[in-house]
Amino acid sequence: MKLVRFLMKLNNETVTVELKNGTIVHGTITGVDMSMNTHLKTVKMTVKNKDPVNLDTLSIRGNNIRYYILPDSLPLDTLLVDDAPKSKAKKKDGPAAGRGRGRGMRGGRGGRGRGRGRGL
Repeated sequence: MKLVRFLMKLNNETVTVELKNGTIVHGTITGVDMSMNTHLKTVKMTVKNKDPVNLDTLSIRGNNIRYYILPDSLPLDTLLVDDAPKSKAKKKDGPAAGRGRGRGMRGGRGGRGRGRGRGL
């Protein structure tokens, strides 16, 4: 399971997020998208070496996140179950399947534009 898929299941969980610049953000997750952008409510944000600031909502760009600190009460075994449907492998259609154009089409010899030569 992808990390982002796991994080997307954490709606209404209270977490602490540390950012790459050292800022600590504590709040309740309202949503996480595929870019790991995280949206929080009732936030307490502590910028490095500054006083904490309380905010109603905050959105964090995913690439600025260093790590999440999850609550101890989180049921990881149930959340980590991969419930995404598996995509079935595509069926191959003969000798040329899965190859580039013009390869493996005619018994392995010749083909178009190979000259006349001796007919082997």
